[in-house]
Amino acid sequence: MPEEQVAVIVKFFAKPSVAALEVTSGSIKKGDILRYKGHTTDFTEEVTSMEIDNQPVEEAKAGDLVGIKVKERVRENDKVYKVVE
Repeated sequence: MPEEQVAVIVKFFAKPSVAALEVTSGSIKKGDILRYKGHTTDFTEEVTSMEIDNQPVEEAKAGDLVGIKVKERVRENDKVYKVVE
């Protein structure tokens, strides 16, 4: 399936298991399938929960800093791709 880079990881918070990412192009919506890829990171997961400034949101656009719940550890500068059907 084709993928397009939509964001980059800025920070990872271990306790709530949340990735802080900066949306670099396009948008990310709840229900999108994202692939996290980096030096030691490579997994795919559906977006189930995301927040901007501790407020739940349905969509994040380019330029937004957004927190997304992830099941695995991610690292700074990992790239985030949206899997396009």
